[in-house]
Amino acid sequence: MIDEQALLEALNSTPVVDGRPQDRWAEDDAVRAWARAYGWSVQAPALAWLRAARNALQSATQGRVPRDELRRVLAGVHRRPEIEASELRWSLHGPPERMLAVELVLAWYDVQERRPGRLRPCGNDECRLFLLDRSRANTARWCSMKTCGNRLKARRHQERARREPQT
Repeated sequence: MIDEQALLEALNSTPVVDGRPQDRWAEDDAVRAWARAYGWSVQAPALAWLRAARNALQSATQGRVPRDELRRVLAGVHRRPEIEASELRWSLHGPPERMLAVELVLAWYDVQERRPGRLRPCGNDECRLFLLDRSRANTARWCSMKTCGNRLKARRHQERARREPQT
């Protein structure tokens, strides 16, 4: 099952490091390691689907939902009720190479439904990371106060200091 933490890790797999965009999922082994950490074993065809789902969800989180791309990931997938003992469970069925990508998309939609407006891009325009605001007031703006928050506050302070006349 893909939880909020796994979703954030997937979304945040394309950071900017030293001013240069990176893709932590560029290497197949890195994607496989992420999948293994969440109990999945993936073969080569699944890797491309995971990257496509991640890219689509990054766009969606920034405000432009790429419906066609998400529909491609979800095509042919359905949920089926199953009864075990006296418990009803829903199981997901679809093309095996897409199931982890499907789980990632479903996790994103689940967060959107349960925590509307809480998953968003970092407020630093130079950052490509995302945050899930868990604060009561829903006021978090940066992926990290240590990095982006402090940088932006320091930059604003320096700009104000330059504009204000020295006495």
